[in-house]
Amino acid sequence: MYRSRWFLHPIAIFIFSIVAVAASLALYIYWYVEVSTGLKAVIRKANLDPDQVLAAQTWVVILVLSILVGIIMVGIFIIFVYNQKTFQLLRLQRNFINNFTHELKTPVTSLKLYLQTLEKHDLSREDQLKYIGYMLHDVDRLADHVNRILSLARIESKTYRADFRRQDLVAVSEQFRRKSRHLFGDDTIHIHNPSGQPFFYAVDLFLFEMLLMNLIANAIKYNDSPAPRVDITFVAQGRQLSIHFEDNGIGLPPKEFKKIFRKFYQVGRSENMTAKGSGLGLYLADSIVRLHQGRIHAQSKDSGQGSVFTVVLPWSARENDSP
Repeated sequence: MYRSRWFLHPIAIFIFSIVAVAASLALYIYWYVEVSTGLKAVIRKANLDPDQVLAAQTWVVILVLSILVGIIMVGIFIIFVYNQKTFQLLRLQRNFINNFTHELKTPVTSLKLYLQTLEKHDLSREDQLKYIGYMLHDVDRLADHVNRILSLARIESKTYRADFRRQDLVAVSEQFRRKSRHLFGDDTIHIHNPSGQPFFYAVDLFLFEMLLMNLIANAIKYNDSPAPRVDITFVAQGRQLSIHFEDNGIGLPPKEFKKIFRKFYQVGRSENMTAKGSGLGLYLADSIVRLHQGRIHAQSKDSGQGSVFTVVLPWSARENDSP
Protein backbone atom coordinates (compact mmCIF):
# COMPACT_ATOMS: atom_id res chain seq x y z
CA MET A 1 0.00 0.00 0.00
CA TYR A 2 2.97 2.29 0.57
CA ARG A 3 5.40 3.27 -2.18
CA SER A 4 8.90 2.24 -1.11
CA ARG A 5 11.86 4.52 -1.73
CA TRP A 6 14.60 3.10 -3.92
CA PHE A 7 17.37 3.99 -1.47
CA LEU A 8 15.69 1.84 1.21
CA HIS A 9 15.76 -1.25 -0.99
CA PRO A 10 17.98 -3.97 0.51
CA ILE A 11 20.06 -4.24 -2.69
CA ALA A 12 20.71 -0.48 -2.71
CA ILE A 13 21.63 -0.58 0.99
CA PHE A 14 23.96 -3.50 0.35
CA ILE A 15 25.67 -1.62 -2.51
CA PHE A 16 26.08 1.47 -0.32
CA SER A 17 27.62 -0.68 2.41
CA ILE A 18 30.10 -2.26 -0.03
CA VAL A 19 31.04 1.16 -1.39
CA ALA A 20 31.56 2.42 2.15
CA VAL A 21 33.81 -0.53 2.95
CA ALA A 22 35.82 -0.04 -0.24
CA ALA A 23 36.11 3.70 0.39
CA SER A 24 37.33 3.16 3.94
CA LEU A 25 39.96 0.68 2.81
CA ALA A 26 41.08 2.96 -0.01
CA LEU A 27 41.33 5.90 2.36
CA TYR A 28 43.30 3.85 4.81
CA ILE A 29 45.78 2.70 2.18
CA TYR A 30 46.02 6.19 0.64
CA TRP A 31 46.71 7.85 3.94
CA TYR A 32 49.40 5.45 5.08
CA VAL A 33 51.14 4.99 1.76
CA GLU A 34 50.80 8.29 -0.08
CA VAL A 35 49.88 11.03 2.34
CA SER A 36 52.19 10.04 5.17
CA THR A 37 55.21 9.81 2.94
CA GLY A 38 54.58 13.13 1.20
CA LEU A 39 53.60 14.90 4.39
CA LYS A 40 56.77 13.90 6.18
CA ALA A 41 58.87 15.30 3.36
CA VAL A 42 57.01 18.62 3.46
CA ILE A 43 57.37 18.81 7.24
CA ARG A 44 61.11 18.31 7.04
CA LYS A 45 61.49 21.06 4.46
CA ALA A 46 59.36 23.48 6.48
CA ASN A 47 61.13 22.71 9.74
CA LEU A 48 57.78 21.94 11.48
CA ASP A 49 57.06 19.69 14.41
CA PRO A 50 56.04 16.37 12.76
CA ASP A 51 54.21 15.10 15.84
CA GLN A 52 51.67 17.95 15.89
CA VAL A 53 50.92 17.90 12.15
CA LEU A 54 50.63 14.16 11.82
CA ALA A 55 48.46 13.98 14.95
CA ALA A 56 45.94 16.42 13.40
CA GLN A 57 45.80 14.44 10.15
CA THR A 58 45.39 11.23 12.11
CA TRP A 59 42.30 12.53 13.95
CA VAL A 60 40.70 13.65 10.69
CA VAL A 61 41.17 10.23 9.15
CA ILE A 62 39.92 8.50 12.30
CA LEU A 63 36.77 10.65 12.23
CA VAL A 64 36.08 9.86 8.57
CA LEU A 65 36.76 6.17 9.08
CA SER A 66 34.41 6.12 12.09
CA ILE A 67 31.62 7.65 10.00
CA LEU A 68 32.14 5.10 7.23
CA VAL A 69 32.18 2.22 9.69
CA GLY A 70 28.98 3.58 11.23
CA ILE A 71 27.33 3.60 7.80
CA ILE A 72 28.44 0.01 7.27
CA MET A 73 27.01 -1.10 10.63
CA VAL A 74 23.70 0.65 10.01
CA GLY A 75 23.48 -0.92 6.54
CA ILE A 76 24.16 -4.39 7.89
CA PHE A 77 21.58 -3.89 10.65
CA ILE A 78 18.91 -2.79 8.16
CA ILE A 79 19.64 -5.82 5.98
CA PHE A 80 19.38 -8.06 9.03
CA VAL A 81 16.02 -6.57 10.02
CA TYR A 82 14.76 -6.89 6.44
CA ASN A 83 15.79 -10.55 6.32
CA GLN A 84 14.07 -11.21 9.64
CA LYS A 85 10.87 -9.65 8.35
CA THR A 86 11.18 -11.64 5.14
CA PHE A 87 11.55 -14.91 7.03
CA GLN A 88 8.59 -13.98 9.24
CA LEU A 89 6.48 -13.24 6.16
CA LEU A 90 7.46 -16.59 4.65
CA ARG A 91 6.39 -18.37 7.83
CA LEU A 92 3.09 -16.52 7.82
CA GLN A 93 2.57 -17.39 4.16
CA ARG A 94 3.19 -21.08 4.87
CA ASN A 95 0.70 -20.96 7.72
CA PHE A 96 -1.77 -19.21 5.43
CA ILE A 97 -1.39 -21.89 2.74
CA ASN A 98 -1.88 -24.67 5.27
CA ASN A 99 -4.90 -23.09 6.94
CA PHE A 100 -6.49 -21.84 3.74
CA THR A 101 -6.11 -25.31 2.21
CA HIS A 102 -7.96 -26.65 5.22
CA GLU A 103 -10.62 -23.94 4.83
CA LEU A 104 -11.18 -25.04 1.23
CA LYS A 105 -10.87 -28.77 1.83
CA THR A 106 -13.49 -28.90 4.59
CA PRO A 107 -16.48 -27.69 2.53
CA VAL A 108 -15.31 -29.67 -0.52
CA THR A 109 -15.16 -32.87 1.54
CA SER A 110 -18.56 -32.10 3.00
CA LEU A 111 -20.04 -31.50 -0.45
CA LYS A 112 -18.64 -34.78 -1.70
CA LEU A 113 -20.13 -36.65 1.24
CA TYR A 114 -23.60 -35.17 0.73
CA LEU A 115 -23.52 -35.84 -3.02
CA GLN A 116 -22.49 -39.46 -2.43
CA THR A 117 -25.34 -39.81 0.04
CA LEU A 118 -27.85 -38.47 -2.49
CA GLU A 119 -26.40 -40.78 -5.15
CA LYS A 120 -26.48 -44.01 -3.14
CA HIS A 121 -29.67 -43.62 -1.14
CA ASP A 122 -33.26 -43.06 -2.06
CA LEU A 123 -34.10 -40.23 0.31
CA SER A 124 -37.39 -38.55 1.01
CA ARG A 125 -38.00 -35.08 -0.30
CA GLU A 126 -37.57 -33.66 3.18
CA ASP A 127 -34.15 -35.27 3.61
CA GLN A 128 -33.14 -34.18 0.12
CA LEU A 129 -33.96 -30.56 0.93
CA LYS A 130 -32.06 -30.86 4.19
CA TYR A 131 -28.90 -32.10 2.44
CA ILE A 132 -29.29 -29.54 -0.33
CA GLY A 133 -29.40 -26.85 2.35
CA TYR A 134 -26.16 -28.18 3.83
CA MET A 135 -24.53 -28.15 0.41
CA LEU A 136 -25.67 -24.59 -0.31
CA HIS A 137 -24.11 -23.56 2.99
CA ASP A 138 -20.80 -25.15 1.95
CA VAL A 139 -21.01 -23.47 -1.46
CA ASP A 140 -21.48 -20.12 0.28
CA ARG A 141 -18.38 -20.80 2.35
CA LEU A 142 -16.35 -21.60 -0.76
CA ALA A 143 -17.67 -18.53 -2.58
CA ASP A 144 -16.80 -16.37 0.44
CA HIS A 145 -13.20 -17.65 0.48
CA VAL A 146 -12.75 -17.12 -3.26
CA ASN A 147 -14.31 -13.63 -3.22
CA ARG A 148 -12.12 -12.66 -0.29
CA ILE A 149 -8.92 -13.66 -2.08
CA LEU A 150 -9.92 -12.08 -5.40
CA SER A 151 -11.07 -8.83 -3.80
CA LEU A 152 -7.92 -8.55 -1.73
CA ALA A 153 -5.75 -9.16 -4.81
CA ARG A 154 -7.59 -6.44 -6.76
CA ILE A 155 -7.41 -3.96 -3.88
CA GLU A 156 -3.68 -4.51 -3.34
CA SER A 157 -2.92 -4.23 -7.06
CA LYS A 158 -5.15 -1.13 -7.22
CA THR A 159 -7.16 -2.64 -10.07
CA TYR A 160 -10.41 -2.85 -8.13
CA ARG A 161 -12.94 -0.43 -9.59
CA ALA A 162 -14.95 0.63 -6.60
CA ASP A 163 -18.52 1.79 -7.22
CA PHE A 164 -19.09 4.35 -4.47
CA ARG A 165 -22.73 5.29 -3.93
CA ARG A 166 -24.45 7.08 -1.09
CA GLN A 167 -26.15 4.47 1.04
CA ASP A 168 -27.89 4.48 4.39
CA LEU A 169 -25.43 2.30 6.31
CA VAL A 170 -28.03 1.33 8.88
CA ALA A 171 -30.42 0.12 6.18
CA VAL A 172 -27.59 -1.69 4.38
CA SER A 173 -26.64 -3.46 7.61
CA GLU A 174 -30.27 -4.45 8.24
CA GLN A 175 -30.55 -5.82 4.72
CA PHE A 176 -27.30 -7.77 5.17
CA ARG A 177 -28.61 -9.23 8.43
CA ARG A 178 -31.73 -10.49 6.69
CA LYS A 179 -29.74 -11.97 3.78
CA SER A 180 -27.32 -13.69 6.18
CA ARG A 181 -29.99 -15.19 8.40
CA HIS A 182 -29.22 -18.69 7.14
CA LEU A 183 -25.54 -18.25 8.06
CA PHE A 184 -25.73 -16.65 11.48
CA GLY A 185 -29.28 -17.14 12.70
CA ASP A 186 -31.87 -14.64 13.84
CA ASP A 187 -30.51 -14.09 17.33
CA THR A 188 -26.86 -13.51 16.47
CA ILE A 189 -26.73 -10.06 14.90
CA HIS A 190 -28.35 -7.07 16.61
CA ILE A 191 -28.26 -3.60 15.05
CA HIS A 192 -28.64 -0.50 17.23
CA ASN A 193 -29.16 3.08 16.11
CA PRO A 194 -29.80 5.17 19.25
CA SER A 195 -30.25 8.41 17.29
CA GLY A 196 -32.91 6.92 15.03
CA GLN A 197 -31.59 8.87 12.04
CA PRO A 198 -30.18 7.41 8.82
CA PHE A 199 -26.45 7.62 8.18
CA PHE A 200 -25.69 8.15 4.50
CA TYR A 201 -22.17 7.55 3.27
CA ALA A 202 -20.57 6.82 -0.11
CA VAL A 203 -19.63 3.13 -0.02
CA ASP A 204 -18.97 0.29 -2.41
CA LEU A 205 -21.89 -1.97 -1.50
CA PHE A 206 -20.05 -5.22 -2.29
CA LEU A 207 -17.03 -4.25 -0.19
CA PHE A 208 -19.10 -2.90 2.68
CA GLU A 209 -21.07 -6.15 2.88
CA MET A 210 -17.78 -8.06 2.79
CA LEU A 211 -16.58 -5.87 5.68
CA LEU A 212 -19.70 -6.80 7.65
CA MET A 213 -19.24 -10.47 6.81
CA ASN A 214 -15.59 -10.53 7.91
CA LEU A 215 -16.14 -8.73 11.21
CA ILE A 216 -19.24 -10.75 12.15
CA ALA A 217 -17.69 -14.08 11.08
CA ASN A 218 -14.54 -13.25 13.05
CA ALA A 219 -16.59 -12.42 16.17
CA ILE A 220 -18.45 -15.73 15.94
CA LYS A 221 -15.34 -17.75 15.12
CA TYR A 222 -13.56 -16.65 18.31
CA ASN A 223 -16.54 -17.22 20.57
CA ASP A 224 -17.08 -19.97 23.11
CA SER A 225 -20.46 -18.70 24.28
CA PRO A 226 -23.45 -21.06 23.84
CA ALA A 227 -25.27 -18.09 22.29
CA PRO A 228 -22.83 -16.02 20.19
CA ARG A 229 -23.96 -12.43 19.81
CA VAL A 230 -22.74 -9.42 17.81
CA ASP A 231 -24.11 -5.94 18.53
CA ILE A 232 -23.59 -3.37 15.75
CA THR A 233 -24.07 0.18 17.03
CA PHE A 234 -24.02 3.40 14.98
CA VAL A 235 -22.88 6.52 16.84
CA ALA A 236 -22.24 9.97 15.34
CA GLN A 237 -19.69 12.04 17.25
CA GLY A 238 -18.70 15.42 15.86
CA ARG A 239 -17.34 14.92 12.37
CA GLN A 240 -17.03 11.15 12.71
CA LEU A 241 -19.33 8.18 12.39
CA SER A 242 -18.34 5.23 14.57
CA ILE A 243 -19.66 1.74 13.91
CA HIS A 244 -19.04 -0.53 16.88
CA PHE A 245 -19.01 -4.32 16.50
CA GLU A 246 -19.26 -5.71 20.01
CA ASP A 247 -19.27 -9.46 20.68
CA ASN A 248 -19.47 -11.75 23.68
CA GLY A 249 -16.49 -13.88 22.63
CA ILE A 250 -13.24 -14.78 24.31
CA GLY A 251 -11.68 -11.34 23.88
CA LEU A 252 -8.17 -10.33 22.83
CA PRO A 253 -4.94 -9.76 24.73
CA PRO A 254 -3.89 -6.06 24.51
CA LYS A 255 -0.67 -7.03 22.71
CA GLU A 256 -2.73 -8.39 19.80
CA PHE A 257 -4.70 -5.20 19.08
CA LYS A 258 -2.41 -3.93 16.32
CA LYS A 259 -1.06 -7.26 15.09
CA ILE A 260 -4.44 -8.72 14.12
CA PHE A 261 -4.73 -6.37 11.13
CA ARG A 262 -1.47 -7.60 9.60
CA LYS A 263 -1.53 -9.75 6.51
CA PHE A 264 -1.59 -13.51 7.27
CA TYR A 265 -1.47 -12.85 11.02
CA GLN A 266 -3.48 -15.24 13.17
CA VAL A 267 -4.32 -15.08 16.84
CA GLY A 268 -3.49 -18.41 18.42
CA ARG A 269 -0.44 -18.13 20.61
CA SER A 270 -2.16 -17.72 23.96
CA GLU A 271 -3.32 -20.55 26.14
CA ASN A 272 -7.06 -20.06 25.64
CA MET A 273 -7.03 -19.29 21.91
CA THR A 274 -6.38 -21.40 18.85
CA ALA A 275 -5.44 -20.20 15.39
CA LYS A 276 -8.36 -20.27 12.99
CA GLY A 277 -9.07 -19.10 9.47
CA SER A 278 -6.70 -17.84 6.81
CA GLY A 279 -5.34 -14.74 8.52
CA LEU A 280 -6.78 -12.46 5.82
CA GLY A 281 -10.19 -11.51 7.18
CA LEU A 282 -9.16 -8.59 9.39
CA TYR A 283 -6.42 -7.51 6.98
CA LEU A 284 -9.06 -7.30 4.25
CA ALA A 285 -11.39 -5.44 6.63
CA ASP A 286 -8.66 -2.90 7.31
CA SER A 287 -7.98 -2.52 3.56
CA ILE A 288 -11.69 -1.96 2.86
CA VAL A 289 -12.00 0.65 5.60
CA ARG A 290 -8.93 2.50 4.33
CA LEU A 291 -10.39 2.45 0.82
CA HIS A 292 -13.40 4.26 2.29
CA GLN A 293 -11.14 6.90 3.91
CA GLY A 294 -11.68 5.49 7.39
CA ARG A 295 -9.80 3.54 10.02
CA ILE A 296 -10.49 0.52 12.21
CA HIS A 297 -9.22 -0.40 15.64
CA ALA A 298 -9.90 -3.07 18.24
CA GLN A 299 -10.21 -3.21 21.97
CA SER A 300 -11.12 -5.90 24.44
CA LYS A 301 -13.22 -5.93 27.55
CA ASP A 302 -12.28 -8.06 30.54
CA SER A 303 -10.89 -11.51 29.82
CA GLY A 304 -13.59 -13.72 28.40
CA GLN A 305 -16.01 -10.80 28.03
CA GLY A 306 -15.60 -10.18 24.31
CA SER A 307 -14.06 -7.64 21.97
CA VAL A 308 -15.12 -4.42 20.29
CA PHE A 309 -14.07 -3.55 16.74
CA THR A 310 -14.74 0.06 15.78
CA VAL A 311 -14.90 1.42 12.24
CA VAL A 312 -14.48 5.20 12.15
CA LEU A 313 -15.56 7.10 9.03
CA PRO A 314 -15.30 10.85 8.32
CA TRP A 315 -18.89 12.09 8.48
CA SER A 316 -21.00 15.13 9.21
CA ALA A 317 -24.71 15.89 9.40
CA ARG A 318 -24.50 17.30 5.87
CA GLU A 319 -23.98 13.72 4.60
CA ASN A 320 -27.69 13.13 5.27
CA ASP A 321 -28.79 16.08 3.17
CA SER A 322 -30.39 15.25 -0.15
CA PRO A 323 -27.95 15.42 -3.10
